[in-house]
Amino acid sequence: MLIKQRDIILDSIADGVFTVDHQWRITSFNRAAEKITGVTREAAIGQQCRDVLKAEICEKSCCLQKTMQTGEPIANKTVYIVNAQGQRLSISISTALLKDERGAVIGAVETFRDMSIEETLRKTIEETYSFEDIVSKNHRMHQLFSILPDVANSTSTVLIEGESGTGKELFARAIHQLSPRKDKPFIAVNCGALPDTLLESELFGYKAGAFTDAKKDKPGRFKQAEKGTLFLDEIGDISAAMQVRLLRVLQEKTYEPLGSIESTKADVRIIAATNKKLADLIKEGKFREDLYYRINVMRLALPRLRERMEDLPLLVAHFIQHLNAVQNKDITGVTDEALACLMSHDYPGNIRELENILERAFILCKAEMIEPHHLPESLCIKMADNDGQPLETLSMKDMEAIFLTNALRRNDWSRLKTARQLGMHKSTLFRKIKALHIQIPKTGDRS
Repeated sequence: MLIKQRDIILDSIADGVFTVDHQWRITSFNRAAEKITGVTREAAIGQQCRDVLKAEICEKSCCLQKTMQTGEPIANKTVYIVNAQGQRLSISISTALLKDERGAVIGAVETFRDMSIEETLRKTIEETYSFEDIVSKNHRMHQLFSILPDVANSTSTVLIEGESGTGKELFARAIHQLSPRKDKPFIAVNCGALPDTLLESELFGYKAGAFTDAKKDKPGRFKQAEKGTLFLDEIGDISAAMQVRLLRVLQEKTYEPLGSIESTKADVRIIAATNKKLADLIKEGKFREDLYYRINVMRLALPRLRERMEDLPLLVAHFIQHLNAVQNKDITGVTDEALACLMSHDYPGNIRELENILERAFILCKAEMIEPHHLPESLCIKMADNDGQPLETLSMKDMEAIFLTNALRRNDWSRLKTARQLGMHKSTLFRKIKALHIQIPKTGDRS
């Protein structure tokens, strides 16, 4: 009778529930567990739980085993199981000790929830807001996404402008991968990292005897990138003499390795990038105008991270997924308070700075969620200064108000510019400002 009442209670629960004894044999299995796994109660009872769930963690990091050993419950850990039809399912599990009326441990209980719908939704969002390896839902970035296939299919030289850390090389690689040259080499050279003499031999190579230590021929990056793509990063840092040599390659499609008297043909697609305004360098006499027009056939201007802060949660999720794979960890995300700290920062180092901040947090984080104390102290001090509230008292409404206030401040309090930057209709922004009681200075643009 008691067992029947227990089963009735368990069957009324929407989540899957099963219990095990000290030998990991299943002692109860509710209806929701049957539905999620595709295994009947009769088939599950008495079986080892790993033979029923076939979860990826069963052999090496079983949550039930950890709970039985430490007595500590585990909450909302995402794992994958294989159901009776052989399908791989995402579930969220929680575990706890199972005790009798005297308090003696008689086993453990696990509850689990089917996360397949959420997983499908997450993948749909990732597909919607990603292009190649670039993650964004910013309207300016999506304008770039829309023209990237056409840019890739052309043979024209491309100039990518943007601050350091905005992802210029990612865009260059995306253009290469979308182009007819995708099966050929992609060669990247940081022009700003090499002195002029080294850069020349690096790009064009040299012949044996060209200088004292040149004992044999060495192919340059142009040769290595033959029929592929050569990415010239920080092209604004090259000297006037190197600018002349590069201009000749672009005009005549030929070059001479150091020490050679014969020209070599170059079938290479050039993508150049810079963190400087080349137009300003031309006015200062530091960059050749004719070279500028040669490389500026198609210009892509990448926005700074502080101009696309709506992307920050997406980028955080992207980097956490990457760092979990690299560092063999299982961090599920950041707390609301930590996200508020991250949203309050201006990121002068752009996306690269955000990645470094999260990598630091991974080193310090021993739990499943990154918290404010895992982040650089300066971020959370700035957050407290901006809002005046302790982090633990902030709600999602508070954080939205801080996010919008920072966005308005970055745009000199222009609501129209802010709405455009955030990709939202101006009337939506006006309603949010009113609902969140955000004060606009009188000097701000009220158009």
